[in-house]
Amino acid sequence: MRHKISNNKLSRKSSSRKALLRGLVTDTIKHGKIKTTKAKAKEAKPILEKLITIGKSKDHNSIRKVSEFIFEKSVVKQLFDDISTKYSDKQGGYSRIVSLGQRKGDNADLVILELID
Repeated sequence: MRHKISNNKLSRKSSSRKALLRGLVTDTIKHGKIKTTKAKAKEAKPILEKLITIGKSKDHNSIRKVSEFIFEKSVVKQLFDDISTKYSDKQGGYSRIVSLGQRKGDNADLVILELID
């Protein structure tokens, strides 16, 4: 039975899946939006939301916790300086998924995962 199984395996091993999600979240914070498949975006969105919520409390423990997932120091700095101040009065819902249609080669659903202004 699949009761309370929350994540999608994305046809990868756990280490590869974690690296993929780490890259998606890092690029979303760095560039503001990314184009990816629907399944990958649905897995990356909750992680992104949690990291932004952690980034709103600017203490040393939250910096360490975010740095465990995001390895680029410039992106961590951007999260704590720019993005957390932008969403300081908001209680969640920092990102959205916008549908783009299907990819021509394999008919996969393409979406844009973006931070809301």
